[in-house]
Amino acid sequence: MRRAVNLFYDAIDEDDDAHDSAEINIVEFNSSAAMVHDFASIDRLHRIETLNASGATSMGAGVNLALDSLEKRKATYSDSGVLYYQPWLVLMTDGGPTDNIDTAVSRVVDLVENKKLTVFPIGIGERADMRTLARFSPSREPLRLSGLKFQEFFEWLSKSVARVSRSTPGDTVKLDLEGLAGWAEL
Repeated sequence: MRRAVNLFYDAIDEDDDAHDSAEINIVEFNSSAAMVHDFASIDRLHRIETLNASGATSMGAGVNLALDSLEKRKATYSDSGVLYYQPWLVLMTDGGPTDNIDTAVSRVVDLVENKKLTVFPIGIGERADMRTLARFSPSREPLRLSGLKFQEFFEWLSKSVARVSRSTPGDTVKLDLEGLAGWAEL
C-alpha cells in the first residue's frame, strides 16, 4: 500500500491540472488515530516511508480526525474566498472498528447527503467489515479491493482526481465506472 500511495502521488504530480488543484491528507487508525500528514499540495507532500497496521482499529477516531482536518482546510479556503472542489474521503480498512463510530458515521452521512463530501468505502481482504463501511456511504456501495491491487486502485483514483481537476468547482463529474473492474471485486 505504501508503494501504491507514492505512485498515486507521482501520478497526481505528472498531471498538470491535478498537480495544481489536488490536496491530500492521510490519517491512519490503529489503536489510536494519527495524522500521517495534513492537507498539502503535491509539492509539499513527503513520500510515505511507512504505514503500519497494528493493534486495534480506531475507525471512528480516524474518520473524525480526517473530518476535523477537512473542516479546518475548508474554513481556510472560505476565509480566503477560494473556491474548492467537493472533497473526497477514501475510507480503507481490513477489519471492523474497535471504537464507537456513531458520531463519525453521522458526520459523514450528513456531509454526503448535503453534497459536501464524496465517500469511497474500500474493504481490504475477507475480514473487512463491509456492513460498517456501508454505514458511512448512503449513496455508494462499498467495494472490496480485489486481492492486493492497491496500485490499480490508486491509478484509478489519480485518473479520477485528474478528471475532476479539469472541471470547474461545483460541476458534476462522472466517474470511470468501467475502471473499477481493474481493482474491485464486482
